[in-house]
Amino acid sequence: MMFRIGVISDTHGLLSPEAERCLAGVDHIVHAGDIGRPEIVDALRSIAPVTAIRGNMDSGEWAREYPDTKLVRLAGKSIYVLHDLKTLQVDPGAGIDVIVSGHSHVPKIDTVGGVLYLNPGSAGRRRFKLPITLATLEVTPAGMRPEIHDLGGD
Repeated sequence: MMFRIGVISDTHGLLSPEAERCLAGVDHIVHAGDIGRPEIVDALRSIAPVTAIRGNMDSGEWAREYPDTKLVRLAGKSIYVLHDLKTLQVDPGAGIDVIVSGHSHVPKIDTVGGVLYLNPGSAGRRRFKLPITLATLEVTPAGMRPEIHDLGGD
């Protein structure tokens, strides 16, 4: 049995058709903040259930319903979501399997002390020379397979 999680961050109000295509068929979507506007989460919800948090750029009335951090359990894995990894307050060793963060716009997959650190990069408009990316995380009985997807575009 495989469970596919779409991991996206830093959309800054833009959800590209490429991102929507890449997320098609996932079982759940995690948005790690800097959503930009509430319609983004609505659009994501039309693809799969969504766990979303607020990023530093998310302000205004609509953003208040989103927490700064969230611990979610998906496919038997404990996933801690926050926007800026530098603000991590929890002990990753405390039963957390995955830490999802955004903010840096730099996609990264790293495993430290048995904990998977996953930053999907930025799926919004290109900034600096950074790629436009999101990630998927496949959870199978054999383990977790994270993957970064380059959405191309300009």
